[in-house]
Amino acid sequence: MATNPEELPLVLILKPFPFIPSFQEKFSKKFKSLKGTDLSIPVNDFLKKECQSVKTLVCGAKFALTKDILDCLPSLGCIVLTCVGLDNIDLDECKKRGIVIGNADTVYSEDVADFAIGLLIDVLRRISSGHRFVRSGLWSINTEFPLASKLSGKRIGIVGLGSIGSEVAKRLVAFNCIISYTSRNKKPSVPFSYYSNVVDLASHNDVLILTCELNTQTFHIIDKDVMSTLGKKGIIINVGRGALVDEKEMVQCLVQGELGGVGLDVFENEPHVPEELIEMGNVVLTPHNAVETLESYTDLHELVISNLEAFFSNKPLLSLVKYE
Repeated sequence: MATNPEELPLVLILKPFPFIPSFQEKFSKKFKSLKGTDLSIPVNDFLKKECQSVKTLVCGAKFALTKDILDCLPSLGCIVLTCVGLDNIDLDECKKRGIVIGNADTVYSEDVADFAIGLLIDVLRRISSGHRFVRSGLWSINTEFPLASKLSGKRIGIVGLGSIGSEVAKRLVAFNCIISYTSRNKKPSVPFSYYSNVVDLASHNDVLILTCELNTQTFHIIDKDVMSTLGKKGIIINVGRGALVDEKEMVQCLVQGELGGVGLDVFENEPHVPEELIEMGNVVLTPHNAVETLESYTDLHELVISNLEAFFSNKPLLSLVKYE
C-alpha cells in the first residue's frame, strides 16, 4: 500500500466511533479519512459533492445505509461496519452493486455475554434497586427490603444461539442453569434443548435472554403471547436490538404485574426510554453500552484496519458478511 500521505487510500467515515489514540495514529499512517459528521449541509449533498470516488466506507449501527445514500456513492465497493447487526443496511441494494461488507464479527461476543449475565444477576438479586434503596436513605428508615431470587439452577432460554448466545450459554453452565434455545436452525453439536418457536421456549423457562439479530423475521419476536407465556415471574434480558421486543406490550405487562422483571441495554426508539420503566425496582436499564470496553474497541480497531487493508489489497475481508 502507499506510504506517501497524498497517495493513501481514502476512507469515508459516516458515523464516528470511539477512536483510542493508538488507533487514530495507526489509521492515519495507512489511510486518509473523510468524515461526514457534524455537517452544515445535508449528508446527501455532502456525499454527492465530496464522495463520488470513495470506494470504502466505515460506519456504525446508528447510520442507515439506504438506497438513497448508496445512490450518492457510485464508486463504493466496500462497507466496514463497527457493529455486528445488519439491520441498518439495504442488503439487497448492496448485493446488486457488488459491495462487499465486513462487520464486527465476534469482537463483542464475550463482552456482551458478560453484560447479559450482569443484567440478569442485577434483576434477580435486585442489586441496582438495593443501591437506590441505600443511597436514598431508605435503609435507615425501613430495614425491610424485598427478597431477591437466585440465578443458580434457573431455567433459561436463549433466543439466538449464535456467537453471543453461545458465550452466554457457557457462562450459564457455570451457574448450573438449565439451558435451552431457539434459533433459525437446530444445532446438532449443542447439548441444550431446542424449541422451534419462542412461545414454546417461553413455556419451558423462567428467563429469556435475547441475543439474535434484528430482521423482518425477528421484529417484535417477543410479543404479548410470549410475555404471557413466560408469566408473572418471568424475566426478559435484551442485549440484541430494542425492536426484538414489543416495547409497549412489555411496559403494560410490567405495569400490570404480568411480568417479573426486565434487564434492557437496548430500546425501540433510542435514546428514548418509556417513562414507566424508570422507577420500577424490577427493571434494570443501561444505555446500549454492552459492547463498550477498552478491550473490545482495541480488537475492533484492529479488525477495521485489517478489513480495509484486505480490500485495498484485493483480498477477502477478514469478517466478510455472506449474502443469503
